[in-house]
Amino acid sequence: MNLPIQIRFNDVDQMGHINNAVIMEYLDLGKDAFFSSRGLPPSKGDFTVVIVHYEVDFKRQIHYNDHICVETSIERFGTKSLTMLQRVVDRESGDVCVECRTVLSGYRRSTGSSAVIPDDVKHRLAE
Repeated sequence: MNLPIQIRFNDVDQMGHINNAVIMEYLDLGKDAFFSSRGLPPSKGDFTVVIVHYEVDFKRQIHYNDHICVETSIERFGTKSLTMLQRVVDRESGDVCVECRTVLSGYRRSTGSSAVIPDDVKHRLAE
């Protein structure tokens, strides 16, 4: 999935580039759009996923006038977890500015505990 991001004036820090903490917000927008596009909005239903680990590589600065998007995909499934790959990409040059791998655990709201990711959810996310 590819989500264009509108950079806001207040996303720029005193160094003149987009603040690293703001980039994490962009990645969250990508996650939300990804799950919602597959009929699994994070705020609905008993089953969801929660972040348990992430690794971020900042490869290139992003500036206010850059045109970027967040690419989001599932890299692999486990029994109770999945690994999501996200990239923030400059839409004009194709340069990867940020790469993030996030491990998410299946979670049941009703029990407050980790859960096996149902096969139908895996199928919807793999589309």
